[in-house]
Amino acid sequence: MIGSDARSLGRQAQVALRKRAIDAVTGGMKQLDVARALGVAPETVCRWVKAYRQVGPEGLEARRKGPAPGTGKLLSDKQSAEVRKLIIDRCPEQLKLPFALWTRDAIRELVFRRFGIRIAIRTIGNYLREWGFTPQKPVRRAYEQSPQAVREWLDRVYPSLAKRAKREGALLYWGDEMGLRSDHQVGRSYGLRGQTPVLPGTGKRFGCSMISALTNQGHLCFRVFEGSFNVKLFLDFLRRLVRQAKRKVFLIVDGHPVHRAKLVQAWLTNHSEEIEVFYLPSYSPQLNPDELLNQDVKTNVSRHARPANGEEMKADLRSYLFSTQRQPHIVRRYFYGEHVRYALPEAA
Repeated sequence: MIGSDARSLGRQAQVALRKRAIDAVTGGMKQLDVARALGVAPETVCRWVKAYRQVGPEGLEARRKGPAPGTGKLLSDKQSAEVRKLIIDRCPEQLKLPFALWTRDAIRELVFRRFGIRIAIRTIGNYLREWGFTPQKPVRRAYEQSPQAVREWLDRVYPSLAKRAKREGALLYWGDEMGLRSDHQVGRSYGLRGQTPVLPGTGKRFGCSMISALTNQGHLCFRVFEGSFNVKLFLDFLRRLVRQAKRKVFLIVDGHPVHRAKLVQAWLTNHSEEIEVFYLPSYSPQLNPDELLNQDVKTNVSRHARPANGEEMKADLRSYLFSTQRQPHIVRRYFYGEHVRYALPEAA
């Protein structure tokens, strides 16, 4: 009879003990009698038998417990590097994990499926901090975006365009359009735990839109409008942009149908000495610095006081944009976003 706890035995001794138990059970001995003879719990013998029947002799192998040898960690350096690379390079669904985002639960499941090691959620958090990960709101990116087109823009198209603008003395603008709605809520408010704060306001829905263009030198041009964005509005904005710039304009925009409309192209042909329009790669809003102005506006225009009607909203929007326009250093700051630094003057 084994006189000590089987868990205190070495790995080889544990495997030998399990094989003895399986030999006894397959030889006709009852599991309860085997447990008594070996000095282990009946449930333990039952678990060994089940593993043997499901997996075979491999089911009797003792899995390593505790930290990897010599590291004080549950994962070896090699295992840590593999998990870190998978998190960076793949999404959970690409690895057939039932998660949309890389949460601690998702990473815990990844580690178990990859290495058969169960790790506490808190320990997973410690690993993530050690690997340099922080919880962040993901950036949405369209499947249709072409990585090759983005590289072509960053490596060849834009540098060539920037050099040409400098050579011709043209102002290089980035443009975009955006809508504001009365039911759009940003920011958070303190409240008692379990009681969601209530924000009073009108039940009527209203909104307005803006079209804007900015340069990495701090210039900002904008127009606030109601209704849908159309060719007439865009052409009016282009005329304003040319008047404000007082020299040739290179305007970079996305592939919106209005930007490519036949009437717009005809007007641009007739005014090619004053302005030229260029297009970002499809589905690549992250390459447009004007998107950061849009985010700023949505976050801050109605942050302190909500407009009661459409006229107040337009007035608040114009006031905020005029204030930004008078502070070129704020406009230049939009070009320091992670994905738009390529558009900084020194990058050209």
